[in-house]
Amino acid sequence: ACLACTLAMFGTGLSDLRQMLATKSVENIQFLPFLTTDVNNLSWLGYGCLKQDWTLIAVNAIGAALQTLYILAYLYYTPVKAKIVRSKSTRCLSFPLTVTTFLASTSWTLYGLQLRDPYIMVPNVPGIITSVVRFWLFWQYPPGQDKPYRPLHA
Repeated sequence: ACLACTLAMFGTGLSDLRQMLATKSVENIQFLPFLTTDVNNLSWLGYGCLKQDWTLIAVNAIGAALQTLYILAYLYYTPVKAKIVRSKSTRCLSFPLTVTTFLASTSWTLYGLQLRDPYIMVPNVPGIITSVVRFWLFWQYPPGQDKPYRPLHA
């Protein structure tokens, strides 16, 4: 279950990659999930090597390779590196990534619980928490309910 959910989570970026390649832009695609997932994969890859756990090594090597590919494509196609979306719109959030991150983080936490290994359990809790926050954002600001951004007057 851990492998399937995690590989599905890494694969959700393929639709973003396909969109970037087709449109030659990064409109409505977030950079931060690619970066944080890549850093997470590289950390877990190191841990897998220390424990000589081939499950952790394999899944995180695949994840790091995919996330690095997504990052490189994003950097290639982005015209502006400091764009902040303040429209309170979830249009730029990936719902499939949110669901699969929640499932992968939960399954790895349960796997760590089964092994009684806090080094597997604890680092996956933030994935669960951030997914719950993103679920709340999807509930609060449905993608079809975009609110226009209005700057505050000083």
